[in-house]
Amino acid sequence: MKINKEGYRIIAISGLVCLVLWGLLYYFQSHHWEAGLLITCAVILAIFWLFIVAFFREPRRVKIHDPELVFSPCDGRVVVTEVVHEDEYIKEEMLQISIFMSVTNIHMNWLPVAGEVEYHKYHPGRFLIAWHPKSSTENERTTTVVKLEDGKRVLFRQVAGLIARRIVSYIKVGDKVKQNDVFGFIKFGSRIDVLVPKDSELLVEIGDPVVGSQTPLVRLKK
Repeated sequence: MKINKEGYRIIAISGLVCLVLWGLLYYFQSHHWEAGLLITCAVILAIFWLFIVAFFREPRRVKIHDPELVFSPCDGRVVVTEVVHEDEYIKEEMLQISIFMSVTNIHMNWLPVAGEVEYHKYHPGRFLIAWHPKSSTENERTTTVVKLEDGKRVLFRQVAGLIARRIVSYIKVGDKVKQNDVFGFIKFGSRIDVLVPKDSELLVEIGDPVVGSQTPLVRLKK
């Protein structure tokens, strides 16, 4: 299993903490607790550490390139499909698709389209539950706009959640990006909003599970 680079430090620190906790338990309780209870504690700590390792797993996925499609930027489940007025940069009505990632999902982020990064901004903010309607505008987040070859613009936001406290983005304004390349990572539960031209053909519904870089969300109008 390949591990994403964003997990190296957390995995090392959490492993060290688990070892120290086990050492303290053994030192102070080995004369008072039965061996079975000490073994149970060791198993619980090991499972917790393995969960942390598994969270940062990096899957191998086939790269799909189709300029007519906008792909899901993450694994998760669709929680919003609605027309909204985008007020930050594009300033027009757009179709928004929001995807919630649970702590068990892969948390790597893939580029939903190819083109040139026209806008990218980090916003500090709150840590509301990721499916809360106000999380898109009040939580810590990044906003990115990619201009496609035909001039259309697609906006997407990495949104921190109640547990997620660290958003990582590898792109900057002026970058020429390829569809379904990795562009970032969100640590623990979180959400991504994708905003596309409102005349796009919606291909998913609320409640649908999606796979990052593999599931098309909309078909852009030619």
